[in-house]
Amino acid sequence: MTRASITRRSLLCGAAALPLAACGGVPDLMIVPEAATIGTAETVFVATNRVFADGAFQAARQETLSFTEFTVEIPPERETGAVQPARPGRRRGPDLQTEFVASSGNHLGSRDTFRAALRAEARRTGVNEAMIFIHGFASTIGTGLYRTAQIRYDFQIPGIAVHYAWPSAGNPLGYAYDRDSSLFARDGLEQLITDIQAAGLNVVLTAHSLGSTVVMEVLRQLRIGGRTDVLARINGVILFSPDIDVDVFRAQADRIGELPQPFVIFTSQRDQALRLSARITGQAERVGNLSIPDALGDYEITIIDVSAFRGGVRDTFNHFSGASSPAVVQILNDAAGVNNSFEQSTTQRAGLLPGTILTIQNATQIMLSPINAN
Repeated sequence: MTRASITRRSLLCGAAALPLAACGGVPDLMIVPEAATIGTAETVFVATNRVFADGAFQAARQETLSFTEFTVEIPPERETGAVQPARPGRRRGPDLQTEFVASSGNHLGSRDTFRAALRAEARRTGVNEAMIFIHGFASTIGTGLYRTAQIRYDFQIPGIAVHYAWPSAGNPLGYAYDRDSSLFARDGLEQLITDIQAAGLNVVLTAHSLGSTVVMEVLRQLRIGGRTDVLARINGVILFSPDIDVDVFRAQADRIGELPQPFVIFTSQRDQALRLSARITGQAERVGNLSIPDALGDYEITIIDVSAFRGGVRDTFNHFSGASSPAVVQILNDAAGVNNSFEQSTTQRAGLLPGTILTIQNATQIMLSPINAN
């Protein structure tokens, strides 16, 4: 296999000239080899159609995917759900006890090399499934990479972690660019899904915010393209705070027809980011902050309402409460594992997840309640 190592120097070279900052001004990723002796290692594969130039992944788009394998170190002293990236430029260096870094990174030279690396990881871990995480608005390569590792680690998901890094501007003022990029990113995600399946793995799709648009559009085009073989090997979809117009979601779901199962949507009426997005688009609500989910009752979906919970560290807008809130993560883990709880019948879920469970035509809504104060 052809691999090219990514070093701390190669990633940070020219970084000062990059106008990239994620929500809240979070910086991009750092390679710190010595972190391997401190953190808990999570292997994350990255497929991206961002341009890699001047030693960094940038916001510019490219038509082809490139592939990279990172080892992300989960810091030992952090709150569950928290993703605190290391800040470059400090004389004392990153705090490896509390901050996320990568200890290694290797460019994978081709799709064949990527597939071979996936097969090798599947043999090493004994799994036959990959979790693809698709980031949302204003994300850099680093924030998406670290969040992928955090979700896999905190939720104890057994599959191989893969991050699809579509070309976000990484800037809170870049919403229009990101909306266009989410459409540009459709073919890349379809290619990634088929590459992973060609490596012998099934797929679970997990997306946040605007990344949910990419997922729904790809499911739609797979159905239109008659790719039932690909759809049959998608073992589930989880959308956190989907930034999608309700009417658009209905049109997408109608065209997709039979949705992959389980199909789970995390919503929150505390989500200030979606409140702003709705205002920008002239609508009252987005799918991710629906107050009354009757409009989604036609579809076989499970809606997890986490309005009772605040977001965790660095989630001041409550835009990722389903994954950043320590209480939500703990409840789902206590419910005999995320996959198990989602696959149970409505009656069985009542004994696993605390809160009110409502049936709305074909949909199930779970209004999650705190066990203790959040």
